[in-house]
Amino acid sequence: MPIIAFPSAGNDENAVLDLRFGRAKNFVLYNENTKTFSVVENTQNMQASQGAGIQSAQNILDNNASVLISGNCGPKAFRVLNAAQVQIFFAEAKPIIELLQDYQQGLLKKAESANTEGHWV
Repeated sequence: MPIIAFPSAGNDENAVLDLRFGRAKNFVLYNENTKTFSVVENTQNMQASQGAGIQSAQNILDNNASVLISGNCGPKAFRVLNAAQVQIFFAEAKPIIELLQDYQQGLLKKAESANTEGHWV
């Protein structure tokens, strides 16, 4: 069962998804095996002039996430995650707990390519 990562400024499942993948303050992680949430800081990218997406992608991989639910994912980060076989789903800014339910019900569309403009339809 996968670990699912959600970019967020908050630190729990009630926080709203941050549409900025690379510049998100945190990643809220959901472990489907243990049914628990945890949070990982992503603050190294808050002031980065470039490379924030790739560093965030590495943060996702370092935490063994195999699914990312995000509003955006730029081309470089998308390539890194795709090469590591992380499934990426684009979503709108909603509470993470709602997005988890959407994912579990198969309501989110899997990303086929990078997205930097906030269009996930």
